[in-house]
Amino acid sequence: MTSELPEMRASDAERERVAEVLREAVAEGRLQMEEFEQRLDATYKARTHGELEPLVRDLPAPGGGAVAPVVAGQRPRTGSLARWSERIGKPATSKGAFAFWGGFSRRGNWTISRVFTAFAMWGGGEIDLREANFEDGEVVVRCFAIMGGMQVTVSPDLNVEVRGIGIMGGFGENTKDDGFPAPDAPRVRVTGLALMGGVGVERKRSKAEKQRERDAQTQQLRDAGRSRLEKGDDGR
Repeated sequence: MTSELPEMRASDAERERVAEVLREAVAEGRLQMEEFEQRLDATYKARTHGELEPLVRDLPAPGGGAVAPVVAGQRPRTGSLARWSERIGKPATSKGAFAFWGGFSRRGNWTISRVFTAFAMWGGGEIDLREANFEDGEVVVRCFAIMGGMQVTVSPDLNVEVRGIGIMGGFGENTKDDGFPAPDAPRVRVTGLALMGGVGVERKRSKAEKQRERDAQTQQLRDAGRSRLEKGDDGR
């Protein structure tokens, strides 16, 4: 991605397109999670094209090929930027996960299958659906943790039902962010067993979602201030 005017101010849409490329890159294993979070934070703080360009200069366009023309062109929305209807009906990229004396992670821009089975023994696992796509509108996540732990993280507006069993352990939902399930969102049923271990389901907004909300609030304040100035109102 190159720009003839690197000093040109970047728009919110251009920052979002850069964020989409970064999410795809971490899902494909091109970026480590720490570097992804650093670049994503820099993306939402960027004010010009010149600040955005280095963040994706070493990343290919989706499917390979040249560097993605993020600022110059339009690309389809993915992850939490897309409407729920656009995130349902994708080919599954993962049907399960396994950890034994170790860990597993499913996060970023991936597609969960209709039935996803995860097993962790003397280890741990992370299933993050906040940026995920869904093979079907009805999804079952089967979690089995034996002397281990598993965390399922979802967006506050996802329809989720938790039906797991805990034996000498815990299997439950922990809500940090208030939210209301969207009627068109997928329905996810989390089932399974935690034996001398734990499985937790958490509703939590992503950093990108929180940053977008802060940016929107800041823009509203700017617009309100500009409107008062145009009307000659000093706000008193």
